[in-house]
Amino acid sequence: MELLYEKSKAGRRAATLPSYDLPAAEVPEDLRRAEPPRLPELAEPELVRHFTELSTRNFGIDTGFYPLGSCTMKHNPRVNERIVMLPGFKDLHPHQEEEGAQGALELMWRLQEILEEVAGLDACSLQPAAGSQGELTGLMLMRAYFEDIGEGDQRDTIITADTAHGTNPASVTMAGYKLEKVATDARGNLDVDDLRAKVNERTAGLMLTNPSTLGLFDENIEEVAKIFHDAGSLLYYDGANLNAVCGISRPGDMGFDIVHINLHKTFSQPHGGGGPGGGPIVVREKLEPFLPVPAVVRDGDTFRLDHDRPKSIGKVRGFTGPFGVFVRSYAYIRAYGPALREMSETAVLNANYLLAKLRDAYDLPYDRLAMHEFVLSARTLKRDHGITALDVAKRLMDYGYHPPTIYFPLVVPEALMIEPTETEPKERLDAFVEAMLAIAGEAAETPELLKEAPTSRPVRRLDEVKAAKRAVVKYGFDEHPDLSADAGDVRQLEAQKGA
Repeated sequence: MELLYEKSKAGRRAATLPSYDLPAAEVPEDLRRAEPPRLPELAEPELVRHFTELSTRNFGIDTGFYPLGSCTMKHNPRVNERIVMLPGFKDLHPHQEEEGAQGALELMWRLQEILEEVAGLDACSLQPAAGSQGELTGLMLMRAYFEDIGEGDQRDTIITADTAHGTNPASVTMAGYKLEKVATDARGNLDVDDLRAKVNERTAGLMLTNPSTLGLFDENIEEVAKIFHDAGSLLYYDGANLNAVCGISRPGDMGFDIVHINLHKTFSQPHGGGGPGGGPIVVREKLEPFLPVPAVVRDGDTFRLDHDRPKSIGKVRGFTGPFGVFVRSYAYIRAYGPALREMSETAVLNANYLLAKLRDAYDLPYDRLAMHEFVLSARTLKRDHGITALDVAKRLMDYGYHPPTIYFPLVVPEALMIEPTETEPKERLDAFVEAMLAIAGEAAETPELLKEAPTSRPVRRLDEVKAAKRAVVKYGFDEHPDLSADAGDVRQLEAQKGA
């Protein structure tokens, strides 16, 4: 496929702008171009065809199965888009007076109430823009709480699991805490003995995903909560995997004090490409005074924004948060109504169906009932045939599927983390199983085919190390350096070690 610059023909235009008898804008000398920019010149039909062709090369949930473990990629119902485009929502200005925004304020208040019930906790802020910002907000709440009770200098350490999402240690560092990791035991739970040895008077809290990135519900969660609470510490729940337990079990009942909820995962807000997303934070009553302002509150039959929170950590985002995300997620939740738990029950059923079909062809690191996702390993394929998890993932693209997460969690060698979600039918799951089984057979019979995969996609196998180190991000016109001899001897797989 040619680039726009390669299709360009001098003098062609996609539009003709009107000419006005106005003085030219004065541009400061130091900001003026020495010569006009070299922009592509095309007629409108060619321009439209170019971008339409590009769009057909994108992969998304609307074009195929997206089993990306630990990042729930489910169907986004179109009715949600119709609702978010209602004029009263779409055209609302962030500075609209409260009297003229009662519908929006009521929707946010009701969404908060729902999320409090789902989490089993007492208060909610919708403000954080994503799960990662929800994590940072939760840790800021921890710091504010401990400073308020006079233990701010004492509590300086956060404990995370060795299976934690990468955002957990990043958030810990950004919040100014020290990080300590706890090991995973042979059944995929937190190692309670290791945990007990690390929790002390300097521990501020635990950050944990339950079920974990292994797709396993921690069998010792009540004991884990007791260890931290007995030490005066707090528990933070990473809600990335809430899709497994929504309406079935509640983080607050497990003992967690702070929860972030990914609206763009559990509640079907479209995401990818950097946004949009939503990461509301839900907390126990003793942490409510520290939540971001403004808070959406109800006074009788009216709703307002409450800025009078003297202990608040302040704003973490402009205005009240990503409002369009709230509308879509609220619509999704109300569509289920009291049957919301069916969402999670179906997600768990689909995951265990796939696990049962694939467990004999791939290694199963933890032989337990999975939750909404599960982790397989390609270590036997690697040992017997030299085929890695990366090779399996690349070959899946030839079968028309987006690859699952690979090489994570790091505790599983050659990991393949698979999450089908509840919105995929049995026929789609069966077709995915056939592809995975076919790839396992190809690993034994024609391993060289997998090493060359993908073979049917617009872009073939890349040298990922070279692509990262020598990225070409602009068109060179007449200067196109030959980088083919600069690949080195490092295989792209090496980039995945410790990723």
